[in-house]
Amino acid sequence: MRLATITNWAYGATVVLTLLSGTTMILASNAQDRERAAVEQRYLLDRGTSKLDEEVFALSDQARQYLNSGDPSYRVLYQHDAAALASVERRIAQLGDAGAGPAELHTLKEAIRWADTLLDEQKAALAAYDHGDVAQARTILFGGEYERELERIRAQIERFQQQLDQRTEAQVASAAQVARTWKTTSEIALAITGLLFLCVLYFIFKQRVLKPVVRLSDVVNRLAAQDYAAEPPNLTQIDEIGDMAQAIRVFRENGLERQRLQQERDADRMLRDLLSRMTQRMQGCNSLHDLEEIARRFIPEIVPELAGRLYLIDPARNAVMETCNWLYPKQSRPEFAPTSCWALRRGLPHRPAGPTIDVPCDHLSHDGAMLDTLCLPLNAHGETFGLLYFERRQDAGDTRSTAETYLTMLAENIGLAVSNLRLRERLRDMAMGDALTGLANRRQLDSSVGQILSVADQMGGIVSCLMIDVDHFKRFNDTFGHDAGDAVLQEVGAVLRGAVRDKELAFRYGGEEFLVLLPRVDLAQAMERAELIRTRIFALRLVHEGQQLGAVQASVGVATAPLHCAPGRLVQTADAALLRAKAQGRDRVVVAAQRNTPVVAAG
Repeated sequence: MRLATITNWAYGATVVLTLLSGTTMILASNAQDRERAAVEQRYLLDRGTSKLDEEVFALSDQARQYLNSGDPSYRVLYQHDAAALASVERRIAQLGDAGAGPAELHTLKEAIRWADTLLDEQKAALAAYDHGDVAQARTILFGGEYERELERIRAQIERFQQQLDQRTEAQVASAAQVARTWKTTSEIALAITGLLFLCVLYFIFKQRVLKPVVRLSDVVNRLAAQDYAAEPPNLTQIDEIGDMAQAIRVFRENGLERQRLQQERDADRMLRDLLSRMTQRMQGCNSLHDLEEIARRFIPEIVPELAGRLYLIDPARNAVMETCNWLYPKQSRPEFAPTSCWALRRGLPHRPAGPTIDVPCDHLSHDGAMLDTLCLPLNAHGETFGLLYFERRQDAGDTRSTAETYLTMLAENIGLAVSNLRLRERLRDMAMGDALTGLANRRQLDSSVGQILSVADQMGGIVSCLMIDVDHFKRFNDTFGHDAGDAVLQEVGAVLRGAVRDKELAFRYGGEEFLVLLPRVDLAQAMERAELIRTRIFALRLVHEGQQLGAVQASVGVATAPLHCAPGRLVQTADAALLRAKAQGRDRVVVAAQRNTPVVAAG
């Protein structure tokens, strides 16, 4: 029941009980008034009968005194008192007006009748006395019959007073009982009113208002401090306090929802910041190795609940190769054919255990189980460069799942970064490589040789240089055409590519001249390498458009720093040795002269 209803009922009950108490108090007061009226009535009736008794006996005494003394004053007093008596009907009416009952009036009527009889006898005695018959007068007033009549009058008056006392006592007792009843009723009503007030104070105000409000106040204070862990009391009462508790509960739930949304917004903002920073770092990548390091560091922070791999397509092998992984993926193979992945086939994200069931990829070791994996193709500029693979970790627990939109955005950014790196590599190859021979060009030489020679100069290392020139190259152009000359250069470039090892560089120096840098290779090894290159070139048997081009010869100049010169003079020294080889007849290897020593020729 609602507090307003209870309060209205309590107020109504209090008003009713108050009116009842007031009414009973008024009724009790009226009963007491009737009690007083009964006592007053008895007093009036008793006074009237006493006066009648006094007047009757006073007349008798005055008449007897007059007979005994003959004093006329007694006769005057007698006549005065006799005139004061009213008739029987008047006295009965007066006593009836005073509240006398019929039985009482009958008794009093009898007494008055006897009093009238005595009055007649007194008048007869006085008349006999006036006629001189004193004895007769005395016989009448002092006779036994006269005394008996006086006693009858007194007995009637006493009977009347007894009846009056009985009636008065009954009326007083009845009025007192009624007064006590109404007084008791009034006291009970007052007690009930007080008890109701105490019940309202304790059960309504304290139990249903004060205590819940105190509990709710603590919760409200904590909620005001955004402490949504505060649990509102479970108040099942259907009233205003219950409504307040329900409102506070709704406020707490809304606060928790706002807090959850804020946490999601914060997590989303942090995720966007990570994606933004990762994208910025990928824009600064100079190689795929840099991209792999960035992916290995950032992706586990962006999607900590997912392990994964980054795959790139190797066109030469027609295979998808893993370049890096994170958080120990287990389900996907490190290498597989492009047709083994549905994402690469379709060019769209593929999730076999997503909202809709789909076909699992062949590169997954699923053993018939439906795995929660996600394959995202790395697409950019209409070309597919690789694959971004994710699988849910078994120890991820209830970690919040990253929206697939962000994963798709991540794949797009990585795909764009790979595309940019591949484009940059192609542009670098175009800028730093020789399209005809496949070797590095003069620009790449200028960029690399300074660094290599500077390191050798600082560290005291050995660097050898081979300067190679195709002998009589103009003959190929003049005799067979420039295409034939280009074919010769291509084959020479292939020989050089096959002759150099790791960390060794081969360049097209210009025209038909080539240069090979051999870090940490001494003079003897450099001479062996130079002779190997010369003999392989000489062994070439080229046919162009059905024509034998004949033997291809090459002259090689060899120089080693710091044996022959300072590192900064290595290329010039090797070039000088090449000139000497040509001057000595071509198709040979010539070693640069040591400092202050003659030139040595080989071949």
